[in-house]
Amino acid sequence: MPRMPDVTLDNRSLDGVHWNILGQVYSPKLITDDCFAWYATLPIESFIPPHVHAHQSEHIHIIDGQLDVVLDATRHNAKAGETITLPRAVPHGLFNNCGSDVRCLFWVRPRADLDHLFRRLHNMARPDLVAKTSAEYGVDFLPPQRAVDQLRGL
Repeated sequence: MPRMPDVTLDNRSLDGVHWNILGQVYSPKLITDDCFAWYATLPIESFIPPHVHAHQSEHIHIIDGQLDVVLDATRHNAKAGETITLPRAVPHGLFNNCGSDVRCLFWVRPRADLDHLFRRLHNMARPDLVAKTSAEYGVDFLPPQRAVDQLRGL
């Protein structure tokens, strides 16, 4: 099995930047025209509600812990060492139910200015404003009831 680059194990970020988005800490690792990668720490019981990326596919490598991933209403438990691909235009959500912080490396292709979105979301306290701002960048959160239905696996 090929070994992941050491950068996935290093929480240092580009230019010392860290974004706090609703209690989750994102640290940019790579920003190019084609790709954006960031290291994330998802605290216990944190989640990213079901949403859709209109412009990019998302990939997640779990470093420590495990995540419940809902992909198009199907639930999967991703464990440390796994890499998950979340295709463009397919609803997905991420939930930390493992009882400890989860560390992972995310990357999206193409970049689609997601790094600019994270700059805008940094320290934004209201989830409704996070959703509204995200929609400006082609990241659309599902309506609350549809999101709850997906969490329940309906």
